Amino acid sequence: MLGSGIFFSASDMSSSLKDTQNERDHRKIAIDRVGVRSLRFPLRIRDRDQHEQHTVAVVSLAVDLPHQYKGTHMSRFVEVLHAHGQVLDVKGIAAMPKELVKRLNAERAHVEFKFPYFRSKAAPVTQTKGLLDYGVIFEVNSEHDQIDFVVTVEVPVATLCPCSKAISDRGAHNQRGMVTFSIRFTRPIWIEDLIELVEASASCQLYSALKRPDEKYVTEAAYDNPVFVEDVVRNVAVRAKAHPDIKWFRVEAENFESIHNHNAYAVIEQGDLR
Repeated sequence: MLGSGIFFSASDMSSSLKDTQNERDHRKIAIDRVGVRSLRFPLRIRDRDQHEQHTVAVVSLAVDLPHQYKGTHMSRFVEVLHAHGQVLDVKGIAAMPKELVKRLNAERAHVEFKFPYFRSKAAPVTQTKGLLDYGVIFEVNSEHDQIDFVVTVEVPVATLCPCSKAISDRGAHNQRGMVTFSIRFTRPIWIEDLIELVEASASCQLYSALKRPDEKYVTEAAYDNPVFVEDVVRNVAVRAKAHPDIKWFRVEAENFESIHNHNAYAVIEQGDLR
């Protein structure tokens, strides 16, 4: 309010300012994606046990931009994000790209949430509990009212080399690996179910807290179940193809080799992209 008694609202002020983004661009080059990324946002995500886990996501939001527009409205991306609150579920994140399309007059929208997900795991013998973190990515694309939802889990595992075991008189070399498993689904699948599918496909799963009896157990379990990186992706593929709710998957395994100065990796992608 000014001394003259005239009131100015936020909308009045906004309408009086120059809107450079809506100016025409004459280069006639459309942009595939424009938006914001590396935006950190607190989340509460539901887990399989019907609890809520607090975490922090790194968020990317984008839309396409027709050739005639100079720029997009960056603030609207953040507005859409905050409008959905801090509890993340499949329904809420799936609705976000459609809202971006509407708010920004776009044809396509892209939303990505990447966050650490923690599980409390008991050691195999002593049952000592510790938290282990996994990477999770929710990626949703919207185009012409069609929604494409991809869930990715990044699962650390242990592998033991079958060749090393076969040729060595004493022991065999083993290493940690990372399995990146992405799916499209017909019905939502719990993050824990995807993690367990991957862990069952390696030589042994990892734990954060191990006593000596536990260390003996995991060492011998890996020795009894040697797998190449090729075996890991094939094992995941067999389980993914047998799952009734997975319609497409991509699995990549990378071993952080313990006796080489390089990593070994393998990839399989199969299924219906529609």
